[in-house]
Amino acid sequence: MGKVKSKEHMKIIRQYAGSHAKLITLGRFIAAISAVLSLLPFYYLWKIIGVAVDGKDLDRIKKLAGIAVLLTVLSLLVYIVALLCTHIAAFRIQANMRSSLMRRIITLPLGVFDDEGSGKIRRIVNDSTAATETYIAHNIPDKTVAAITPVGLIVLIFAFNWKIGLICLIPAVIGFMCMMSMMGKDMQQKMKEYQTALETMSSEATEYVRGIPVVKTFGQTVHSFKRFKKTIDEYGKWTTDYTLHLRFPMTGFMTCINAIFAFIVIAAYVLVGADVTPTSADILNVMYYIIVTPLITIALTKVAYSGEAEMTLIDAVERVKAVMEIEPLTEEGSQVPEKKDIELKNVSYRYKDATRNAVEEASLLINEGEHVAFVGPSGSGKTTICELMARFFDVTDGEIMVGGVNIKKIPQDKLMQMISFVFQDSRLLKTSILENVRLSKPDASESEVMNALKTAQCMDIIEKLPNGINTVIGEKGTYLSGGEQQRIAIARAVLKDAPILILDEATAFADPDNEAKVQAAFEEMTKGKTMIMIAHRLSTVVNADRIFVMEKGRIKEAGTHDELMSENTLYKRMYDEYSRSIEWKVGA
Repeated sequence: MGKVKSKEHMKIIRQYAGSHAKLITLGRFIAAISAVLSLLPFYYLWKIIGVAVDGKDLDRIKKLAGIAVLLTVLSLLVYIVALLCTHIAAFRIQANMRSSLMRRIITLPLGVFDDEGSGKIRRIVNDSTAATETYIAHNIPDKTVAAITPVGLIVLIFAFNWKIGLICLIPAVIGFMCMMSMMGKDMQQKMKEYQTALETMSSEATEYVRGIPVVKTFGQTVHSFKRFKKTIDEYGKWTTDYTLHLRFPMTGFMTCINAIFAFIVIAAYVLVGADVTPTSADILNVMYYIIVTPLITIALTKVAYSGEAEMTLIDAVERVKAVMEIEPLTEEGSQVPEKKDIELKNVSYRYKDATRNAVEEASLLINEGEHVAFVGPSGSGKTTICELMARFFDVTDGEIMVGGVNIKKIPQDKLMQMISFVFQDSRLLKTSILENVRLSKPDASESEVMNALKTAQCMDIIEKLPNGINTVIGEKGTYLSGGEQQRIAIARAVLKDAPILILDEATAFADPDNEAKVQAAFEEMTKGKTMIMIAHRLSTVVNADRIFVMEKGRIKEAGTHDELMSENTLYKRMYDEYSRSIEWKVGA
């Protein structure tokens, strides 16, 4: 990803703004007028103090005060117009940015969501675009005002008595230097690290919450919380280090901006002198500077916040740009195979930043209508090899053929029509059972959905729900167990009726009762289809036509259950250990 430079971010934003980009410039210009108008009342304040000190023609105070108030109100109204311009532009930018992201995300390979994490991508779509909207709507006019106000104040400070102004400016200059030490490339990198830590923690939180039903079922609460807790600890450590890094410049900045009154006293002493009776003009200037000089503090603070807001914006634009730069899978042709056999030819795949291949030189042929299973230790490449068959991502080396056609030459929508999935995570949405099942075939009738639910052994679930298939999952405390959700997901695959079916640990989280019903559903739905199963429970694969045993990304063995059990194979050792674990559980 190319890094977004300090000026480039606004160029990218203007591209999303389109014709509304002019409103950003107009908002800045109007905000500048507002800033100038907001300074004019201080001139009339100086006049009011002069009249009060002289004690003559006091009626003028009302007139001068009225003008000051009118200018203040006018400044506020002009600023509101500036905000209106930037808000309209900001809303359009956020809408265009989110639309562009969603259009890009739809085209991305499904493997991206495994690599990046759905929580991370969700945060970019929601939070990064929201940060951009906030900056354009609020921070751009604020930044313009923050840039002009200190300049105007400096002019006012020097206009009436340059000696006092010069002395009062000393702490402001030192404070500004302290503030600038908190900006720059180093702080931009810190901001990026901060957002990354938040992103990682958000992603882990999402995955943890999604997995709570499974966690409870298997009593793995402590284990499952470790990764989430690790991200929290890392975020806490980062924020502590960041705070300590800024303690000296921040202390210097706050000390300087709060020391202005002390410098006013010094300035008054220098101006008046120890043995000289102050004139009315001296009193006027000192009183005026007591009121006006602290405004530099406010102006500098706004400058500091505008700098922080800009760093947040740059980071947000970088993250949006990173998603937009992920290349979708290319389609090299438009062939649709008639047969549904699957062949892998010397296929290898390596994940981003990995040190070794997840799949290494895998070659196999799965005949049309054949039922096969992939087994092996965790991390052996079972899920990866099946995701490659469905083109969740492209192979690093080799090629995958369906019906003799390289899957890169099959249009993505056609390939997806050929394959149904039942994932380990059932991935149900917070909508009705009917709409959840219909996801695989949006134009399906209610009777077709009901037939799919019957085939998937779901009728006992439907009968107990308050509104049957129209019951919304998660509404009014209506929840399904892990096994029940799995059966609904199977009904979705039944309705799709694709010729190739991939089952990824589909019974992993089902209780014994649900597992029996899930297995019955599988027997019904896989008739005449090519079925590929990934399983840890080896009892579920004994009837497979062939079993592929994987280890460290390689296919070590292949054969039927009986063939693999007849020799001293890795599969036999795994099956014996699995059988002993079941006996141990029963005996316990």
